[in-house]
Amino acid sequence: MTFRAANERGRANFGWLDSHHTFSFGHYYDPKHMGISALRVINDDVVAPGTGFDTHGHRDMEILSYVLDGVIEHKDSMGHKQQISAGEFQIMSAGTGVTHSEYNASKDARLHFLQIWLLPNQMNVTPAYGQKTFANTAGLTAIVHPSADGALRAHSDARVYRYLGGQPAAMTSDGQQFYVHAVTGPIQVGLTTLQEGDGLHVAQNELHITGEANTEALVFDLP
Repeated sequence: MTFRAANERGRANFGWLDSHHTFSFGHYYDPKHMGISALRVINDDVVAPGTGFDTHGHRDMEILSYVLDGVIEHKDSMGHKQQISAGEFQIMSAGTGVTHSEYNASKDARLHFLQIWLLPNQMNVTPAYGQKTFANTAGLTAIVHPSADGALRAHSDARVYRYLGGQPAAMTSDGQQFYVHAVTGPIQVGLTTLQEGDGLHVAQNELHITGEANTEALVFDLP
């Protein structure tokens, strides 16, 4: 197991945006933290009221956003004009190319969300969009998965789960590795305790995770 402390992450603070980078991104570069398997980016973004990311482009990347606090106002070149509220997930397959903007919909409250990039297993796919709220059920819930009922779909070999505390959970991986990101803490993975923003790479095919009620983590089952 390899622990990644929240306060060791890269940081970019532009006034309107305060972001912590688990892996190398933008002006933050660390050759020891370039992503793990199909997991390329976890950015913990806080966006000031009435500001946001102007229209910009992506291609050949699966982009997952999870809103923790506030509301995202989303527009893209596929014709979607959506709001994503706290507790909702958004997935965008950039594929052959897509442009989009993401703004804080509020003029007086902050927006806090996780921006996650997954490497695709197919290039040049038709761009696609999905959005979903999942039930707040203790244990593991499949968020991005190719076959789980109700999960969002992505062109990636990574599977994404949300863990909500209140009962222990265990899972196995054909890919022989996991990455756990603590949304809130404390989260216990084996003998390791994670607090908010901490991460843990688990290089084995079994994962045991537990937390008290009102704790939360994202679990990435990686090839």
